[in-house]
Amino acid sequence: MTPESEALFCEYVVDSREALLRTAYLTCGDWHRAEDAVQTSLIKLYGAWNRIRRETVDAYARRILTNALIDQTRRGWFRREHAFADPPEPPGDVAEDDDRAEAAAILARLPLRQRATLVLRFWEDRSVEETARIMRCSSGTVKSNTARGLKTLREHYGASSLADQGSKR
Repeated sequence: MTPESEALFCEYVVDSREALLRTAYLTCGDWHRAEDAVQTSLIKLYGAWNRIRRETVDAYARRILTNALIDQTRRGWFRREHAFADPPEPPGDVAEDDDRAEAAAILARLPLRQRATLVLRFWEDRSVEETARIMRCSSGTVKSNTARGLKTLREHYGASSLADQGSKR
């Protein structure tokens, strides 16, 4: 890799790492798995950097990230390894933290493809076509995953304490 290409890659990583990490966390619900997936994605992106058109680098990076998250769930350790202790509570607004945790738990109930679709569509504000391109599926698949995911979220949201809070605000 030329020094110019490496500088462009480093600039891309600095600019987009946080967004990739948020996307990964919203998709998998675990900060450690999200960090692992982002690292794996950036390593693969580095290897392909000279072959990628600069205008498609974001879609390419998100596609690699989605694949990395799906691959993580296929590994045997993912099904065996469980945390035995809860991490300490961070300081801050406890009610807001509880709401975030409950929202993340509701999102985590979705199948991975539906969750990834909703994160790309609504968190990252991607169009149906962009989401289809990133996930390498048809627009119809994106639409059906969106509809199914939203239906499931509504069902769980209605049974959640967040629904009561939303009606009071």
